Amino acid sequence: MRIRIGATMLILALTLVAGAQGHSTAPAAIKIGAIFDRSGPTSDVGVPYSDGVQAYVAYVNSRGGIKGRKIQLLSQDTGYNVARSEAFYQQLRTSGIVAISGWATADTEAFKARVAADRLPYVSASYAESVANPKETPYNFFVAPSYSQQMRIALKWISRQSRGRRVSVAVCYSDSPFGRSPLEDGKRYIESKRLAISYDTQCAMRSGGTDFTAQLTRVRNADYIIVQNTSSPSATLAKDAARLGMKARIVLLNWGADELFVTLAGAARAGAVGIQPFGTTALKVPGLKTPAAWLRSHGGQSIHRKGIHFVQGWYTMSVILASVRRLVAQNREVNGPNIKAALETMPAIGTGGVTGSIKFTSSYHAGQKRSRIFQVSRGRFRQIAPFTAP
Repeated sequence: MRIRIGATMLILALTLVAGAQGHSTAPAAIKIGAIFDRSGPTSDVGVPYSDGVQAYVAYVNSRGGIKGRKIQLLSQDTGYNVARSEAFYQQLRTSGIVAISGWATADTEAFKARVAADRLPYVSASYAESVANPKETPYNFFVAPSYSQQMRIALKWISRQSRGRRVSVAVCYSDSPFGRSPLEDGKRYIESKRLAISYDTQCAMRSGGTDFTAQLTRVRNADYIIVQNTSSPSATLAKDAARLGMKARIVLLNWGADELFVTLAGAARAGAVGIQPFGTTALKVPGLKTPAAWLRSHGGQSIHRKGIHFVQGWYTMSVILASVRRLVAQNREVNGPNIKAALETMPAIGTGGVTGSIKFTSSYHAGQKRSRIFQVSRGRFRQIAPFTAP
């Protein structure tokens, strides 16, 4: 009797297992890679950005994924270190991912040939114009105006402010591929438009610097200082310039124009201008409502405290997954070449007023060409110019 009962239980158990396997209909997860800086020299903006990327994936999965297919994010903090990012990339390329959310300019430029060979769309947080031309970098994309385009917008705005009077512009920049990216294009723009601007690039800001007095001394007669750096060193630079009695107007490109700069710069923030494609969390636009609600329901955080780079990460991942959503709706295979084709041919993607429309083509892989312009007034960035292109 014991033998018969044991045999019956074994048969029943095997039947249940087989039945469970036979009726399992959960579709395979879609894997996306992500390279973050949460501990390196750009972590001041890297942490909120990566939080935004992760939050958008969690938001999509909480709503059932994409037609039942969950998104699996394979991410690593590589600390703004190219060697660590390269090692992680080697892991990603054999893990079944279909696209990568990238970070630094140095990484992005180092991997551009490999992502093309591996046919992995690489949507970076680096907006270097060097990876916007698909004839040279067919699998690289980014959602904002390039750093060079932001520089042109800044120079156009400065030229209009000067009303024909010759002015001096110094560029203070991270001494890295990210910081140097727009320098030559800025010079070429001044020459091509015959702007009455002298252009000085002697102000390289070393990584981890806590005092930029020496750099500012070289450009102390500048009328304007364009800053191509993240918010923490940008705030230090603004305070140092104020302490030296400099009258130069500070003009910040994307990664420096944020709520953290306003907090850290203190009184030196007054009048600072931001070329900020993603606006500010103080904008009254529909596109901020969902990320704000997500933060409130997951830890009770305020979107204003979290900052605009959280929103930037959120909408960057939303663009990647918009291409995946399109493929799934068309019953096409979700793979690198198809994601690339979808990104290049999709209608313009709206972000509810957070940015302008994001549109890629087969001839240009920067998603935007325009940016609004903001100025710090009464303790926060406020819009002073609508979407502008040079």
